[in-house]
Amino acid sequence: MKSKKLLIVYLVLLLIVILVMTSLWQFLNKSNALRDYPQIAQEGVIRIVTEYNQAGYYISGDTIEGFQYDLSQAISNVSGLEVQISLSNRLSDSFKQLTEGKYDIIAQNIPVTADRKEEFLFTDPIVFNKQVLVQRANRNDSVSVIRNQLDLAKKQVYIPEESPALLRIHNLEDEIGDSIYVVEDKTYSEEQLIIMVAKGEIDYAVCDQQIAETYHKLYPEIDIDTDISFTQLQSWVVRKDAPILLDSLNSWLDKIRKNGIYDNIYKRYYKRR
Repeated sequence: MKSKKLLIVYLVLLLIVILVMTSLWQFLNKSNALRDYPQIAQEGVIRIVTEYNQAGYYISGDTIEGFQYDLSQAISNVSGLEVQISLSNRLSDSFKQLTEGKYDIIAQNIPVTADRKEEFLFTDPIVFNKQVLVQRANRNDSVSVIRNQLDLAKKQVYIPEESPALLRIHNLEDEIGDSIYVVEDKTYSEEQLIIMVAKGEIDYAVCDQQIAETYHKLYPEIDIDTDISFTQLQSWVVRKDAPILLDSLNSWLDKIRKNGIYDNIYKRYYKRR
């Protein structure tokens, strides 16, 4: 009888512990999700997630480089905040973890769309960009270079997995009234797909104009003069519940534009032909 009573006591205590831990976990998650600029300033740390490539963050020799990395360091210098950078090449994961409060900012060139504006806040434009078709300029198979988007019908086009270009290509299918066979590559980035086009391993890829222009200097055998989209505003993203952070970011971006730092960073990674 005594042992039965002890067992009941232990079970009740275990239940209490579980309830306390669950409440604590929910509280911590809620606290993270409510990080606006005052909470960030109090900690002195701003948490940024970007992607591992030339547009985001990459390692060259013993140096860390990348457009978003350099931009975030400029923001750090202006704001006085320490920047903690995490890497993720899955945009859906970045949005999820931003919502959960793990990150404060997604530092990528993300197209501003009406659907996303309902869920997130966008900074003033980081870049003005558009999607272009990457193809070989000198074909050995008697296939003409595509200039009319109608000629993309029934063609196989490669993009990185979760590329913002996917939505544009689907819209383009509706516009031309035919199918475009899109391959979302789970392994390769835009830069690697461009190289694969240059080497003849694939025929077509779609990527950002800035990246295409940079790689055209290295691989003049590619053609990047066929637009897939109109010029788009591309920005960083913060949570809806962080309006003060958004205002602060826009203020910092304005400062580094006025003092010339932004232009120097942009020219370093996105050199015009």
